[in-house]
Amino acid sequence: MKTTISAFALTAALAAGATGAGVIAAVPVGSAVAASNATLVSATVQAASLQPWPVLRQGPNSIWPKVTIRSLQYLLNAHGARLTIDGTFGPLTKSAVIAFQRAHHLTASGVANAATWRALVITVRTGSKGPAVRAVQDQINFRNNKNGRTLTVDGIYGPKTQAAVRAFQRGVAFDVRGFPVDGIVGPLTWQALVTETLAG
Repeated sequence: MKTTISAFALTAALAAGATGAGVIAAVPVGSAVAASNATLVSATVQAASLQPWPVLRQGPNSIWPKVTIRSLQYLLNAHGARLTIDGTFGPLTKSAVIAFQRAHHLTASGVANAATWRALVITVRTGSKGPAVRAVQDQINFRNNKNGRTLTVDGIYGPKTQAAVRAFQRGVAFDVRGFPVDGIVGPLTWQALVTETLAG
């Protein structure tokens, strides 16, 4: 599924940002509270400019490519599950989602919704290792269509992975003002990755 950043969502988010800025202006200049509020408003605006988190459930998830389900499985494994990464949302993946939801005091529905994704994502950066890094590499490869720039899905966040993430972030930042271009896969970059932003 090719997902583009909606101009309507971007306009609405920027308008919300302008409103939020008015509230922040009432806080004394230089205040730590003002800085914190500004960061929160900025992150909220950027998140609203992206497509909503996928809603995945057992069975066919035809509007999402298999890489999205693989990302879910990789992230579940990063939290202790032992799933085979096959891009199929079967009963074992549903059981792992339920176990994760229960452990994190979420509604144990077995449906991977926005709250589940937000709890699942793990910030990864240079030096990080493990299944969450594999999910990032897999997503980058999906966008590159294995055209010679493919990353090795080895779970090691090295210079090539960081460069690929920065390139992805720059592409998103072209449409989403203030989107971080730092080579770090935090919540905003995860949301852009798993919602197939910039996918061909």
